[in-house]
Amino acid sequence: MQLPRLVIAAPSSGAGKTTVATGLMAALTARGLKVSPHKVGPDYIDPGYHGLATGRPGRNLDAFMCGPERIEPLLRHGAAGADLAVVEGVMGMFDGASGRGELASTAHVAKLLRAPVVLVVDGSSQSRSVAALVHGFASWDPQVRLAGVILNRVASDRHEQLLREALEEGAGVPVLGAVRRTASVATPSRHLGLVPVVERSAQAVRAVADMGELIAASVDLDAVLALARSAPPLTAAPWDPAAEVAAVPSRPRIALAAGAAFSFSYAENAELLTAAGAEVLPFDPLHDSSLPDGASGLVIGGGFPEVYGAELSENAPLRAAIAELAATGAPIAAECAGLLYLGRELDGRPMCGVLDTTARMTERLTLGYREAVALHDSPLAATGTRVRGHEFHRTNCDPAAAPTPAWGWRTPTGAAHTEGFVTGNVHASYLHLHWAGAPGLAQRFTEAAAGR
Repeated sequence: MQLPRLVIAAPSSGAGKTTVATGLMAALTARGLKVSPHKVGPDYIDPGYHGLATGRPGRNLDAFMCGPERIEPLLRHGAAGADLAVVEGVMGMFDGASGRGELASTAHVAKLLRAPVVLVVDGSSQSRSVAALVHGFASWDPQVRLAGVILNRVASDRHEQLLREALEEGAGVPVLGAVRRTASVATPSRHLGLVPVVERSAQAVRAVADMGELIAASVDLDAVLALARSAPPLTAAPWDPAAEVAAVPSRPRIALAAGAAFSFSYAENAELLTAAGAEVLPFDPLHDSSLPDGASGLVIGGGFPEVYGAELSENAPLRAAIAELAATGAPIAAECAGLLYLGRELDGRPMCGVLDTTARMTERLTLGYREAVALHDSPLAATGTRVRGHEFHRTNCDPAAAPTPAWGWRTPTGAAHTEGFVTGNVHASYLHLHWAGAPGLAQRFTEAAAGR
């Protein structure tokens, strides 16, 4: 299957990958092309901007959580009906899962997809040295096809000329564009990265439009398209959620928390629930005072509940409805923000009271991939189930785990660590999971909801 595609990488975080990748997506979409947006790694926020730029769901390609063998199938699944795919990388091009070599790095995913790579280089504070930088990235791994450079944060015409001359002289990689320094495309950030699209509405729309206009004026889009079309045919079959699970006949209704407070969710998770026979019913805990009618299960993903703690706490009718649902034994699965919402308090404000724990914001960032094993049976996972997930938060729970914790894993020093809560039919944890890497989770949860 011929799918034009390219990967947008950078030497390090902060070089402008998101601006360039999102701008490319918007500019190519404005040309009338159907652009499939993707993001390497676990990040939820960048795909929101990608979706705004293209009108299609932004999807993640995470070789750690989903497995290298699923990367090409997931790309094909997400890119069905698209004219091309643009994949934004993560961190520096060769930075992957800690201590695991190239696994889950941008370079690893580019090789799995056999996709040409465009390197976004921050040109500020350098001129001729840019050639040495690009030459090093181009030659480090011969299996990675570094096929173009986009210069970012270029100060002036003279600065651009110096950078281009240096690259023509010593790097052997064509320059596809030069982007001037500008404040108009800046996206606000806070403790966990960019502010999600769902929180910015009109401002996010304007920022993405500005990115598209900037890239259209600064980058040779015809050269970018030619590069994307040079990618060889894909050979793997598209990922199919219906092939991963078996549909239960009773079609249980599963409520899915959404909206600004709970915007962290992989599209494939809901697709797997649907394929397993569930009717997935999104609702917004900031505005809805009750759960969707007939809900026999509840999934609460991640997000920023600490930003909306007051509003969540003030919605007492919904908090009571969730506590009542838990008391009836309905299956509930909660990740990170969902865990905080189910606790007694968050930063001193009453929450749902389903879990006997209190959460607070801290200054310490907990971040990293985890290989975990389920320590107790729950509606999400049977004892002994092994998963790969990701932690990313600045909150702590007291206590941090129930006497029957959800997961256990080894820390980098080899110490045993337990985390999360299995209480009744509630499974709550800080661990974010991409269910495409463990589709049995969706199957088990749907069956638990159907058994109500």
